[in-house]
Amino acid sequence: MPTVMTQNKNAEAVRRGYQAFNTADMNTLMELFDEKAIWHAPGKNPVSGDFKGRDAILAHFGKLGQETGGTVKAELRHLIADEEGRVVGVHHTTAQRAGKRLAIDCCVVFELKHGKVVSAREYVYDLHAADAFWS
Repeated sequence: MPTVMTQNKNAEAVRRGYQAFNTADMNTLMELFDEKAIWHAPGKNPVSGDFKGRDAILAHFGKLGQETGGTVKAELRHLIADEEGRVVGVHHTTAQRAGKRLAIDCCVVFELKHGKVVSAREYVYDLHAADAFWS
């Protein structure tokens, strides 16, 4: 059974991941994701779907940055870690693209094993706004 120390390490890993995402630090993201990790992005738009494997996830993040000219940011607001390797990151996403602006609240439920993200599932407060922005 994981200890409080493990919970804190998992939360710190996710905190580092948010910072790395916001600064396009692919080396840190490479360290934090298991090579077989899965990321689920909700919606019906060109950047939604399931991304299987660390390389596919990092390519997805790269596409988000490319599509927004590097303006996409996930401002971390809260982190909650449980005893079973899950960490929930609540954040506010902002971005600009093709004359459109995005500003929505989101969360990601991360599952970590041995200090690495093995799965992540995004939840978006206003999925219609996200789909309109990315489409």
